[in-house]
Parts: sequence; structure tokens; C-alpha cells
Amino acid sequence: MLDQKDLRPKDLGRQDEQLIKLETYNLMPLLPPYDKPGMQPPITEPKPAWREKYCASLDGFIALDTLTRPQTKEEEDEFVRKFLSGLEKIFSDANNGILEPLLLSFEYCAKCNTCSEACHIYKAAGDNELYRPIFRSEVLRKIVKKYFTKSGKLLGGFVGADIDVNWETIARLGELAYRCNLCRRCAQTCPLGLDNSILSKEIRKIFSQEIGIAPTPLHNKGTMLQLKTGSSTGLTKPAFLDTLEFLEEDTEEKFGIKLKFPIDKKGADILVLHNAGEFIAWPENPVAFAILMNEAGLNWTLSSEMMGYDSVNYGLWYDDVQAKKIALAQMKAAKELGVNRIIVGECGHAHKASIVAGDRMAYGDTKVNVESCLPLLWDLVQSKRLKMDPSRNNFPVTLHDPCNVVRQMGIVEPQRNVLREICPQFREMTPHGVDNYCCGGGSGFAIMNSQNFPSFRDNVASRMKFNQILGAFQGKMEDASQVKYICAPCSNCKGAMRAILEHYEATEKFNLQYGGLVELMVNALVSMKKPFFEFLE
Repeated sequence: MLDQKDLRPKDLGRQDEQLIKLETYNLMPLLPPYDKPGMQPPITEPKPAWREKYCASLDGFIALDTLTRPQTKEEEDEFVRKFLSGLEKIFSDANNGILEPLLLSFEYCAKCNTCSEACHIYKAAGDNELYRPIFRSEVLRKIVKKYFTKSGKLLGGFVGADIDVNWETIARLGELAYRCNLCRRCAQTCPLGLDNSILSKEIRKIFSQEIGIAPTPLHNKGTMLQLKTGSSTGLTKPAFLDTLEFLEEDTEEKFGIKLKFPIDKKGADILVLHNAGEFIAWPENPVAFAILMNEAGLNWTLSSEMMGYDSVNYGLWYDDVQAKKIALAQMKAAKELGVNRIIVGECGHAHKASIVAGDRMAYGDTKVNVESCLPLLWDLVQSKRLKMDPSRNNFPVTLHDPCNVVRQMGIVEPQRNVLREICPQFREMTPHGVDNYCCGGGSGFAIMNSQNFPSFRDNVASRMKFNQILGAFQGKMEDASQVKYICAPCSNCKGAMRAILEHYEATEKFNLQYGGLVELMVNALVSMKKPFFEFLE
């Protein structure tokens, strides 16, 4: 096993059992009270059986649970052939949707490493070479040079084509593509405007579209399930309608509010598109949306039709073909209802999938205007359509900025304006806004629970975010009687928050709570007869 400081891109082809090993003591230090001995859970080691079946030889973690070792030399050769074929295709006109920025990022990197200092995974791992953003990019460049340039074919190592390419090399590269959250903080800080996350996404795409390999939670239990049932959760139309009926009854029983979700209302102004995971994991979020929109007198609806009630589009993370199928089906459901616009709820991934990417996949009459919920929520507060009592939220509140909302779309101030209005003890994380750090659950990590991958997510990918949370609440952290609320207006980010708070037992020990923005808004409504949050009762 190599010392990580000696690791070089060409070493991805070495025959070591495992290239590097992460230890808790080598990771970025955490702020108090998690700087004390015994406060950090250990890193989960791979089981021997996993090493035999999967690719655990990168860093000991397994993200690709459908990538299994070949049984014959012929299988290995075919695996390498398919990868190289896919690699050639991503640099062809067939990839015209992303070709220009891909070529720029591939060809013009100055190797200044500015992106490394911006990468939360590289920093959290203790400046580990393997997770340097340009490391995987350099591996890809070496492979391209070796197989697709005359100089590489003729001169090999003399021109940098010095990497052995076999099953282990390609498999490690596939795993390495899932050590990046695709948060694009590297792109924002690059002096040349280049984007290493594009290269990670394209590697994932080759694995999925050419070799048929993608993490089960993203593909089989995500995209395929959504195309079959309408939801990545498997929530069918009858189950969805039953869930809404239960939430209406539960809301009346808890709060005395006769809530009604408008369903399939033709010609409504707004179709609200939620992450369906909210209805199962965080039902208080769609309930809060309904309370606010009904109280404000908005003309809105939910769709019960297949593909019309779940904003998720996991293909965005790994497969362009699957992404387009779902984006067009979602647009079609909205079009058939005749709504004026789609409002995407609190899901950063869905913001990018439906507003940015989806808008480019639909054309002409197939399109419906898609907007973020955040400016609308600020408008409801600013215009006084909702009567608020800020004293009801008089506890420390900080804001996590979902990457796809702030960095991808530039929606920074509306959510802050709401919090300044309704939360007297609001405090920012450092840094924040477009400079925020990813929650660690981005690009699918929040739902990837195969083998020991959650250990990488919770110990490394989410480490910087957990430190930011600790920093925001310094001076209050160790007072367990004091509620401390992390506002995370994104379903995917809430999944990561739930995981790290459980991992560090932070709710149990220090009363760290988390949730969305609309829940805080409902909790501050003058019309509410009791707190909306159970932890305030």
C-alpha cells in the first residue's frame, strides 16, 4: 500500500490489493466538541468477501455494487474494450450536449491545483492525493493519450502515456468517479473556468451507457423504478393518493387544520413538484407547503399521474439517456394538466434536473415554465400574504445552501431574506452562498448505501459540512437543552444531514435538529395554535 503522498495518476494501474487506506486520525480535524477522543466513529473496513467480488482496491470503499470481477480473461478484455469504446464516443459529435465544455476541461487544465483547495473531499481527507480533483482527470488523460494519440501509441511513457490499462485500472477509475459529489465548487474557483466534475460525470456515463454498470440505488431502485411506477421511491398512484389522505387526516388531528391537497386541478396556475421521498421520509415538508399555499390563496395543484408527482431524476448523475426520458415525461404530465408553471419544491437536485437540464431537453410546445419555490416563498413573506410571528422561531438557526440552488442557479438571497424575517437567531455558515460546501450527499451519495460506502460519505464527503455546522453553533453546541436547527431546503441534502447527525449522534447528544425552510415558515404562522415542530413541544 502506497503512502498517499507518493501516489501518482499512473499508479491507478498498480497491482496492489489497495492503493490507499483512510484512517480517522488522518482526516481533517473537527471543531469542538468533536475534537475530543472517542467522539468520532471508526471507518468501516471492507469484508474479505467484498474484496473478492467487487473493486475495493482503490481506497477500501465500494460505491459500484454492480461492478463485479471478471471470471475469465475474455470477460476482462471485453470490459476494457467497452470502456475504451465509450471513452472514444464522449469526445465525438455524438456527445454534442456536453462536448465543448468537456474538451475545454480536458485539454486546458493548467494543473495549478486551485481546485484542490476548493474541494471539500480533498480537504476533508487530509489533502489526500487520490481525491485531488485533477487526479482522476489526469488518469483519463493518460488513457486517452495511450490509446487515441499517435505519440502515445509510439512513445508511451515518454509522452505521459505511462499507465497500465486493465480491469483493475478501469474499475478503480469507475470507483473514483464516485468520490466526487459533482458540486462544481472546483469549476467556480478555477482561474480558467474549467470543470473537473464534467470528467467525473462522463466516466460515470461511460460505465452506465456502455458497460451497463451503475449503483443499484441510482439505477435499478431509482431511475428504473421511477419509469415503472412514477416515483423513485416506488410510490404508485394509489399509494400516493392514500398518503395524501392520511396526511390530511393527520394534520387535522395534530393541528386542527382541515388541510386539503388539490389533486389534478386542470388549468391551475401552479403545479408543485416535490421529491417523492418527502412524502415518505419528511411528510411535514409537503404538508407545510400545502398549509402555506392554501393560506396565501394560491391557485395550485399536485399531479397524481405517473411521472407527475416526483421531481427526482437520478439519470442526471450518471446517464443522459435516462435523464432525458424522465425530464420529458415530467413535462408531459404538467402539459396535460394545463398549468401555467411548475414550481419545484425543496430539492436542489430537482432544481437542476427540472429547471436547468430539463429545460434544455424539451423543445417548443412540449415545454412548461419551471421555477424555484424559493423566490415564491420570499414573495409570500415580503408581501405580507402570510402573517408571521418570528418569536416562535427564537432558537439558533443556520442555513445550508444546496449546491444546485446557489452555485448552479444563483438563487442565494430569497431563502436568506425569509430566515432574516422569521428567525431572530439566524446565523450564517462559513463560507456560505455560492461559496458553500456540499452536504456530502450530492450526486447520489445520500441514497447510496451499498456495502461500506456510507462510511466514506459520513466520514469524508460530509465532513466539511459537519464542521461548518459545528462552527455556526459554536458557543451553543454543548448546551443540549438548546434546540439548534439546520435549515436545509433540499430533500437530498436532508438525507445527508440525517446520516451525519446519526453518525455523530449529534441530535441525541447536542439537540441538533434539521429540516426545511417551509417548516420554519409554518412554525412562525400566527394562525398556528401549537408548534409545528415536535421537538418544540
